[in-house]
Amino acid sequence: MIEIGKFNQLTVSKRDLDVYLDGGEFGDILLPASEVPENCKIGESFNVFVYSGVKGQLTATFTKPLAEVDDIAWLKAVSVSHAGGFLAWGLPKDLLVPFSEQRYEMVPGKYYLVKVFLDDENRIAATMKFENLIIEESYYFKEGEKVSAIIAEKTDLGFKAIVNNSHWGVLYENEIFQPLKKGQKVTAYIKQIRPDKKIDLILQQPGYGKVEELTDKILRKLRENEGYLALSDKSPPEQIYQMFGVSKKVFKQAIGSLFKQKLIDLDKSSIRLL
Repeated sequence: MIEIGKFNQLTVSKRDLDVYLDGGEFGDILLPASEVPENCKIGESFNVFVYSGVKGQLTATFTKPLAEVDDIAWLKAVSVSHAGGFLAWGLPKDLLVPFSEQRYEMVPGKYYLVKVFLDDENRIAATMKFENLIIEESYYFKEGEKVSAIIAEKTDLGFKAIVNNSHWGVLYENEIFQPLKKGQKVTAYIKQIRPDKKIDLILQQPGYGKVEELTDKILRKLRENEGYLALSDKSPPEQIYQMFGVSKKVFKQAIGSLFKQKLIDLDKSSIRLL
């Protein structure tokens, strides 16, 4: 079955100046002449994104848009008309945000966090009113699992983030060692599922495997710097993250392991290779 607003594997059914792909119950799907591969033949299949073109004709493209249906994305408004606001999303036809789906008036040139959806007439649109579509409780994520997260807003605790386009999660201020801003997409990890089934996130990969990986990085960095690093377990977390991209806790575990193996020597301000 064809999924409008997503990539589909479709077969060439007709060939003229343009090419038409077999859309099943949706009929012929246009692949514009400008996108037709050389020596394209009837019966050949392609992985293409399907959307409603300028005149409402279902159209296929090899171009990957900035978001697909069900995705949440940070997109720039390019115009406003009697129909609503329009966002740039990487395709020739801009993405409509109807006035009924706007929380406040959109302004061209500004960015907005939106969820892409299909309306009742199978047209792709976007909404700013998606908060109630994001699930608070999780029953199937696992601690340590790698996820995609979009920063939604700053809070007193840190940042609320949207996990895998579907669930709310929290990043805590004291565990963030890099600049974050609304709409930013980051790789995160499930730190824990709280008793109330809500998700706590962390930006550094948890577990001892991360420590083992970091010890190799520290040794390599020491060799590159003549056996010396002006960094220690007393250094500020931001300085540690800037050099190694990990939390202070993980860094202390790694240098503790190297010290026990008698591979390094430590003082209050530096590490030296033995």
